[in-house]
Amino acid sequence: MHGFESALVLTTLLCSLVAGFLFAFAVVVMPGIRRLKDKDFVRAFQVMDGVIQNNQPIFLLVWMGSFVALIVAAIVGVSQLAGGWRWLLVATALAYVLGVQWPTFAINIPLNKQLHAVDVEASNDTSVSAARASFEPRWNRWNLVRTLVSTLVAVLLMVVLAGR
Repeated sequence: MHGFESALVLTTLLCSLVAGFLFAFAVVVMPGIRRLKDKDFVRAFQVMDGVIQNNQPIFLLVWMGSFVALIVAAIVGVSQLAGGWRWLLVATALAYVLGVQWPTFAINIPLNKQLHAVDVEASNDTSVSAARASFEPRWNRWNLVRTLVSTLVAVLLMVVLAGR
């Protein structure tokens, strides 16, 4: 296995881990905490997201590594792959940037920060309920987009690996 193949395997692994993380939130974490009362929901999400926001090193390595590895693989792939395989890899990278990374930084993280700003102990039930209502549906909708796109990206990377 030469350098490009190794990079493509690493990229596929990292993007698959991100897809799995987003999938777990979509089908387990958020449905699980959905059942909590508003204050408990907000606090639970704050605690979980706090682990990520405090620069959990393995998470950062996987999340940022997937982005960097895919961009590098796409750039190198332009010279290493021919025809449709080249364009499939470039389109896959674009899909990941626009369908996973962009919504994360433009939508989900700002929503996370808004929810982090809620002082659950000092807030009344009405304001906590309002904070949850402005957070949960939009966050879940965009997480579903990220989950679907990241899963598609993982599959397309496997196709490129198998077919090139």
